[in-house]
Amino acid sequence: MSGDSFLLTQTYPEPTPPGQRCRPGDQEALYGTGLPLSPRGVTLSPPSPPDVFVINNSLRTSSPLADAYWQKPNEEGPERGLLNSEQAPVTSRPVIGLSARGGAGSGGGERCWDGSVLAWTVLPLEEAYRFHEFHSPALEDADFENKPMILLVGQYSTGKTTFIRYLLEQDFPGMRIGPEPTTDSFIAVMYGETEGSTPGNALVVDPKKPFRKLSRFGNAFLNRFMCSQLPNQVLKSISIIDSPGILSGEKQRISRGYDFCQVLQWFAERVDRIILLFDAHKLDISDEFSEAIKAFRGQDDKIRVVLNKADQVDTQQLMRVYGALMWSLGKVINTPEVLRVYIGSFWAQPLQNTDNRRLFEAEAQDLFRDIQSLPQKAAVRKLNDLIKRARLAKVHAYIISHLKKEMPSVFGKENKKRELISRLPEIYIQLQREYQISAGDFPEVKAMQCPGLTKTLTAGAQSAGSRRVLLLEEQLENYDFTKFHSLKPKLIEAVDNMLSNKISSLMSLISQEEMSMPTQLVQGGAFDGTTEGPFNQGYGEGAKEGADEEEWVVAKDKPVYDELFYTLSPVNGKISGVNAKKEMVTSKLPNSVLGKIWKLADCDCDGMLDEEEFALAKHLIKIKLDGYELPNSLPPHLVPPSHRKSLPKAD
Repeated sequence: MSGDSFLLTQTYPEPTPPGQRCRPGDQEALYGTGLPLSPRGVTLSPPSPPDVFVINNSLRTSSPLADAYWQKPNEEGPERGLLNSEQAPVTSRPVIGLSARGGAGSGGGERCWDGSVLAWTVLPLEEAYRFHEFHSPALEDADFENKPMILLVGQYSTGKTTFIRYLLEQDFPGMRIGPEPTTDSFIAVMYGETEGSTPGNALVVDPKKPFRKLSRFGNAFLNRFMCSQLPNQVLKSISIIDSPGILSGEKQRISRGYDFCQVLQWFAERVDRIILLFDAHKLDISDEFSEAIKAFRGQDDKIRVVLNKADQVDTQQLMRVYGALMWSLGKVINTPEVLRVYIGSFWAQPLQNTDNRRLFEAEAQDLFRDIQSLPQKAAVRKLNDLIKRARLAKVHAYIISHLKKEMPSVFGKENKKRELISRLPEIYIQLQREYQISAGDFPEVKAMQCPGLTKTLTAGAQSAGSRRVLLLEEQLENYDFTKFHSLKPKLIEAVDNMLSNKISSLMSLISQEEMSMPTQLVQGGAFDGTTEGPFNQGYGEGAKEGADEEEWVVAKDKPVYDELFYTLSPVNGKISGVNAKKEMVTSKLPNSVLGKIWKLADCDCDGMLDEEEFALAKHLIKIKLDGYELPNSLPPHLVPPSHRKSLPKAD
């Protein structure tokens, strides 16, 4: 049985047909428990089974709330075995798993962390207090198994679709590029063995895709949603979501036929990175774009900003454009930290203004590194999102149970409900004090007062800020508070125990597995264009200058350095450290840097510098003053010619 792939599934204690037991002769060690799979199955000693164990190098977790089955895929369908042989017959239900699939360059491996200890513990709490109706739909397997996703958002003609084309270096089905608003749909660009597209209505019924919950936005949205699949190396590691260009005026608010901001919020909760694109000539943030950005509240750590088409302005104009962009963003995104803004021209065409070419190349490499790291951080990000969800679910339970407790048993229910809704800010403060909860863990008052209810005011006399308002008179009017559940301490304790005890062990196991596996980086497309050869960032610059030349690169400036050397009173062709220091400190570099330069230049480690070593020291000082980093060890091409044989002995 070694090498077989097993999947544990959690089960509900319901009176349904019994599961099969393990087949005779099956033996499998559960790492961390020392328990074998015997012909009779394994008893996990309820109600406190081991929390974490591993099957075939895959981390698994077990919950005391349910029984557990093993499941083995085969040609005729999955075979299952009841691990707990003492329990009554139960019905199996797949757990929600945490998985991060190895992308290109990862050796084809797959890391899998089963998150049942998280999802199974939180799910009863969510269902008991209607968390899914107020905040976010229930999580599914596909939410954890999908590749890292990137959401592109921006006004029309800012280069969103072109940016995807730039990364993939090929067209994809459904792609339209033009100066007018061309992309009128949400397009999920994903990997597929064959090129093709899937319309939204078919996409939301595919259990292998993480989009099933989008069906709640209706046909108006699904008709404007599609999945574009193609065999591209980049898409083996990440998926990209292209969004319609954000418009201004009536078209944005009325003509779409669905809640655009709610859809963006749904994606924001599930993607790994949100990239806001701006055109150097379109820095204004309209009211509609502002509302879209506010939909990302709570996901600030995922947001990156790209100032595109920056080659169309000169250096002075670019400085003013950047300042104007930061000022505009500061009015919309209320965070004390400054957002990371990448400046460049992200398309495969010649630069119109080459004055800032070096800046654009450095910014593009920084952005590429950020995107390439997503597969490596995917499991931790998913775990982090689950933790945020668990904390919010716990606070939500406190709020709902409090509303239930305050309701009268017989008369005055409607009046009391309206009073409680109007007093939600005061209730928040009361719950903060009673349960020692941070104010940052509470949802926005408006989101609780009117979950998902918005009304568009179309009267032309209304101001732009008041066209979209929440109907406070409909605050929670759809709910009967008396049917809410009272506080269930056991559900709260289970979540608290998970947050305080289970997460740390899971994090350590994730870290250990990350260290044991090859580094996962996005490869292919534009990511391969700057990794090798002379167009790699920094090639032939700084300490790498002269690496492919036969002549010693310092030789071209050595006559100037020799004049300085002989003014420092050399003895037997060498100058002392004291005399060398007099010249080196004129660079005004800190002593820590000069000390490193001295160690690199003193090739024979005799505490003195000959004329070649002194020239090397001056060259290294020049490299640092030009803004480049010093190497940790002296590259072979920088070793003075007279020391190239003696250097290995000195080492």
